[in-house]
Parts: sequence; structure tokens; C-alpha cells
Amino acid sequence: MNSYILPIANAVKGGQKTAAAFVEEALSRAEAAKEYNTLISLTAERARARAKEVDVAIKKGEDVGALAGVPFIAKDNFLTFDGETTAASNILKGFKAPYQGTVIERLEAAGAICIGKANLDAFAHGSSTENSDFGPTLNPRGKDYVPGGSSGGSAASVALDIAPFALGTDTGGSIRLPASYCGVVGYKPSYGRVSRFGVVAMASSTDVVGTLTRTVEDAAVVLDIIAGRDERDATTIEPEPHSYATGASKKEPIAKRKIGVIKEFMSDHVEAETRKLIEKKLDAFRQAGHTVEEVSLPATELSLAIYYVVVPAEVSSNLARYDGVRYGFSDPAATTLSETYEGTRSNGFNDENIRRVMIGNYVLSSGYYDAYYRRAQTARTLLVEEFKKAYETYDVLVGPSAPGTAFRFGEKSDPLTMYLTDVMTVSASLAGLPAVSVPAGDVQGMPAGLQIIGAYGNDQAVLELARETERTA
Repeated sequence: MNSYILPIANAVKGGQKTAAAFVEEALSRAEAAKEYNTLISLTAERARARAKEVDVAIKKGEDVGALAGVPFIAKDNFLTFDGETTAASNILKGFKAPYQGTVIERLEAAGAICIGKANLDAFAHGSSTENSDFGPTLNPRGKDYVPGGSSGGSAASVALDIAPFALGTDTGGSIRLPASYCGVVGYKPSYGRVSRFGVVAMASSTDVVGTLTRTVEDAAVVLDIIAGRDERDATTIEPEPHSYATGASKKEPIAKRKIGVIKEFMSDHVEAETRKLIEKKLDAFRQAGHTVEEVSLPATELSLAIYYVVVPAEVSSNLARYDGVRYGFSDPAATTLSETYEGTRSNGFNDENIRRVMIGNYVLSSGYYDAYYRRAQTARTLLVEEFKKAYETYDVLVGPSAPGTAFRFGEKSDPLTMYLTDVMTVSASLAGLPAVSVPAGDVQGMPAGLQIIGAYGNDQAVLELARETERTA
């Protein structure tokens, strides 16, 4: 499958069509798809102004960037100048960002134009977008089904062809899971590959900025623009010394890879029809000449337990800034500082936000820190070392993106049942590894995803194999 992004940029730069026309078409598609509730807001005023700037620059013969006139959507936890940044939470309703995120700045410098802010689980706490304070997003493949989360609005927007790409964030699978459920490509780069500056934080040690696109090549095209060091984010690393897009767009077959199938990801917990789709993809790899072998990573079975100790601990710290004093919602009935704190947080956060804060405070509290948090971090180190050892033998590791296809609204109302949907994705997040979900086929009309996980820093290998997976679809 080829790029949907580059033809737009080429048409704008070649004068065949204006950026303004592409922006108006994207805004029209967003309006036509309002019933799916994919967007919290449209950034129409700034989008039209920027499109005009691009078109004027084209007429003057100026360089307008690699993504000239390409419309895109940002998850509503990215700080942008136009409109509000709410993170889908009532506590930030009405908040206007005083600066833009690094990723937004880099995309704008390349000529791309943000046309809207996508829905998500509030503060990215969820796997279905049912936890949004602005209402749930509907799955484009079936309105009774969730689109996944927390980047559900971003994934659904791309699946509905509102824009050729959308930004998401992935803390434990929040890009890959909705990509699997909506039938699009969801790419999570290596931790630190892309700056997190100007993104509302969830869990700082696993938060990663990534993309939702219709093709792997488009994921690589965007990664070329947004990857790289940022002096405002000390965790950032250098991009690999080549173009991701060039590698992902090659027509010839890639060099033969040694692929490890994670045994623990192909257990009876995976729905039978989903497992058949993954096995079909594995057969395609074998037919293409790749070596495909089963590999056991026992520590991955601890991943969910590790994640739901470590991440709530970081959530509780990151959400401490929402106190009703500096910005965002403040309880109007409060008469003292203590009442302001209590009223603001009790009324501003939803149930899932409060649940994660309470778990985080508990595991960090005196008497429980060693029993829970320290042990979880020790187990996390074991998981990282297991992955490192596996990559001494295998180029990439693969498995399903999720145990099955999208579920119906309300089907997983129990928090523990909901958390289990992340069981295939949290391992790569805890280890900071690059990972992608690519469509593997449909089960009764609903899509399932194949997950490809690479060694830390080896994003190129993940994208190349994902691209080959598309060719054998």
C-alpha cells in the first residue's frame, strides 16, 4: 500500500490543488462524520489561515516543506494554539495552551495543517475511549463497538478518512490497540525517539508520541519529520542515520529476517479466529523466506501487574498539578485552600482518573512502597533483560496486538476486565521498544492487528517488516 500523504503534498507543491482546498475537504469530512464523535473540536480558523499561508508561499516559489498542505489531527492531549486542549477531561475544559508541543511545531514547519483535536479517554486513562468526559467515540466498522483507547478518536478519524494521519500517544498500547480495533496502522516509536514536550503527561517513563495512518509508509513519512532530539525534553534520542520513509517505501523484498513469535502472546487467551489471522501472517513470512520460530518470554506474563503498579504511581504524581489554583477547573463552592483541592479534584476528575490516582498513592505510600512499587520496578528490569536476550537471536518479535477484536460498549465495565485488553501491548511500553500494529484481517467484519516489536532504537526494522506485511495482505 502506498502513501496517502505524499500525493497531497506533491499536488500542493506542484500547483495542481491548493492547501486551502484540501483543508476544506478535511473539515467537511469531519462535519459529515460528527455522529462518530471522533473529534472534541475543530481548529478551523487556524487551519484556514495556515492553508492560505502555504498557498501564498507556493505562488512565491518558496519552500513550504515536505508535508505542504497535508491536513492532520492531533489527539487532544497535544498543546496547540487554536482551540482548547482538554485531554478529554472536564478539569481542563476551557484551557487555552500558551505554547505548542514540539511535534506540532515540527509538523507545521513542514507545512502540515492541524484541522482538529481528537477524542480520547480522559488523561489517556483507558482502553476504549469510553472514559472521555466528552462522550465515547464510535468504531467506524460498527457503531455498537468501541474504537479502542486511549487514542480512539485519532484511530477512528483516520479510519473514516477525515485526515490522512493523526497523532496519538501510547503509554501501554494506546496507539496500537485502537489501530487494531479500527483497522489502521498504529506506530509507537522507541521511547525518546519523539519529543513529549507539550503533551499532557500520563506516565512519564512510558509515554511515547506516535502516529495513526492508513499505511506503514505514511507512518514512516511522519516519523521522518517528528523524530529527533529536543532540548526541552531530556529523554529524547537521535533518529537513526537514514530516512524512515525511504526504507519503508522500497519496492524490493527486504533482507531475510529471523522472527520470534512470542509464545505467551499466542495462548488460549487469544480468540481463536484472531489467532488464525496471526498464524496466516506468520505463514506469509515463512513463504517470503524469513525464519519464524517460537520464543518464550516468561516475564511478559508479569507485564500487566507491573504496568498497573508503575503507571498509576506516575499518574498520581503527574495529576498532582491539577489543584484548582493555577489553571483549569476550580471548585466554585470552595472557601478554603483545602476545600479547593478536594472539591476541584473530586468533581474535576472522572472515576477512572480517581481510581488510578488512589492506586498510585497507595503503592507509593509508606509501608507499601517496597511491597509493591520497588518489586514492580525490579520485575520490570527482568522484563527488559528478557527482551534484550531475545534480540540477540531475533531481529523482531511478533504476536497479536490484542486478544481479540473490538468489544461492544459496556461489555467490559469491570475495571480489571478492561485492563486485560492491554495484555499484549504493555510489555513493549515498559521496555521502551518500538512497536507497530498493522491490519491482519477481519473477524466477522471487525479488524484484528498483528503486532511487530523491535529492539530498542531499531525502529527501521519494525517499519520495514510492517511494510512487507502490507504487501502480502
